[in-house]
Formats: sequence, structure tokens, C-alpha cells
Amino acid sequence: MDAGWKFAVIHNTIQEADNRLNISTLCDIAGVSRSGYYRWLKAADTRERREQKDREDFELIIKAYNQRGYSKGARGIYMCMIHWETPVIMNLKKIRRLMQKYGLSCPIRKANPYRRMAKAIKTNNVADNILHRQFRESGPRKVLLTDITYIPYNGTFCYLSTILDAYTKQILSYVLSDSLEVDFVLETVNKLIQDHGDCLDSDTLIHSDQGCHYTSIKFIRLIKDSNLRQSMSRKGNCWDNAPQESFFGHMKDEIDISGCICFRDVKSIIDDWLDYYNNERYQWQLAKLSPNEYYEYITTGIYPLNGIVESKEEQTFPVKNN
Repeated sequence: MDAGWKFAVIHNTIQEADNRLNISTLCDIAGVSRSGYYRWLKAADTRERREQKDREDFELIIKAYNQRGYSKGARGIYMCMIHWETPVIMNLKKIRRLMQKYGLSCPIRKANPYRRMAKAIKTNNVADNILHRQFRESGPRKVLLTDITYIPYNGTFCYLSTILDAYTKQILSYVLSDSLEVDFVLETVNKLIQDHGDCLDSDTLIHSDQGCHYTSIKFIRLIKDSNLRQSMSRKGNCWDNAPQESFFGHMKDEIDISGCICFRDVKSIIDDWLDYYNNERYQWQLAKLSPNEYYEYITTGIYPLNGIVESKEEQTFPVKNN
């Protein structure tokens, strides 16, 4: 146990006008040495300088923590600071120590109280699980994950459909809808083809759960007409689409829609967060880059943090996108 607080109590007691105990007696009572107390007293200036440095560093941590209005954990703070115009490199252990010292807590993932769909409509139009959880083996634009999540607000719901590149973690397409009609899922695919069709080919796999939207004739026909392959998770197995599930979990942890009154309010928050996610939400496993930065890195081979972080922290073998 740190004896510093005992020395501080002894020092404060000595300063009291009505104190009648000498230093030796107080040290004996506290179970510390007299020489230790004097060493502690002599180091007062050093402690004050260290405390001042901690306060200055914590101001930087707070700035990174609140950047774009979304709270972050220690790794998120570290990656945010190395992306500043004047990069700041702070040891992860130090960030965690100062967060604990000053009572700054990072967001904690909460269990999702909403299941994506109550039960999928019975259908025989279920695709095989071609993916087999091989999310990052094939490179960018080869494995696309899609799903729907419920977003509760003001006593009702809206629904978010997304398509995520399993390799780069980019959200390539999304649609927020106030209805669960199948059309908004089809629109998500159409937006994908419109914005990224030139990067997709007949090897590209789009993977989903067995929800009724993805087993519908309209969806199956659209995937086939778009020259994509379809894959589905095993029934009731969320791990088969784990990166997409994780994405929704992080999003719901970080956005605040408690004050939203109408659909437009929710859409504004979702639009802003998804822009932040793709461009500024840095991920440790993506060489400390945001999803869009990571895609640029693996297609150009130019690491944007070169000279800022050690080379061993870079992605060793960038995957070129043909």
C-alpha cells in the first residue's frame, strides 16, 4: 500500500496548532519510518511537478475523449491524439492511469435488449453459409456483411439497414427507415451498387442472417442480378455475422437519441455518427486508422502515421485492391 497518504496525514497533523505529538511518535503510530517521512517531505516539489504534468496530460485526454462528441476508451483516445494536426503520443498505460486517477470512465458495451427480428417468416429460400466466419481472409470488397437493427425513440422505432466491408470495417451503404418493409433493404443494396459497384465482382459475397428480408424473392433476385454471391448465417447463430453485430453494439453505446422527438432527429444523429465512424473512429486492429483511412492505406501502400508511431505498429503486408 502506498505510504504517501500516511505521510500526508502526519504532515497535516504536525501543522495543527493543538498538536502535541512529535514526528517520531506519529510515524510509530502510522507504522512508517521517520527517514521515509523526511524523504517524502523533501520530494514535495517533484510531486507537485508530476501532479501538474498529470493535469496537463489529462486535459489532452479530455479533449480526445470528447472529440466529435463521442466518448472513447483508452485505445480510442490514443488513436485520436496521434491523428491530430500536431500529433500527441501518450503511453496507453498512462492514459488508463490518468483516466482512473481523475474518474474518467470509458463506454462499456451493454447487452442489446432488442432482437433483430421476432422470428423470420418460414421460407425455403435460405442460402448456404459460404462464409464460415472467414471475415478477413479475402481482402477488401470481397466479404460484405448486412443486417438490420431496431432504434427505439420517443415511444416508437426506426430501423437501420447497413452493409459493412468485413475487411476494412467501412460502412459502404446504409438506409434508415421508419418502416420494416423490404424496400429499405433493397435500397441499401442499390446504394451499394451505385457507390461501389466498380469495386465489386462475381466473387463478392454478401452475408446476412436468415431474416425475412434476406430470404425474400425481391432480395434474392436483386443479389443475383447484381452479380453477387449470397451467404447466410446458420439459424440463431449471431457469431456467423459477428463484425456486423459488434458494429451495431458500438453504435448504440455511443449515440444518444434520448432527446429525439421525430424521425428526422434520429436520422441527423445517425448520419453524423456514421460519418464519424468511417472517417474518425480509429480502430486498433486497422493499424490505428479509421475505416476509410485503412482502405486508402491498403490500396496505396502509404501509411498515414508513418513517422508518428513505430513501424511495428503498421500493417505489415497491405492488400492491394485489384
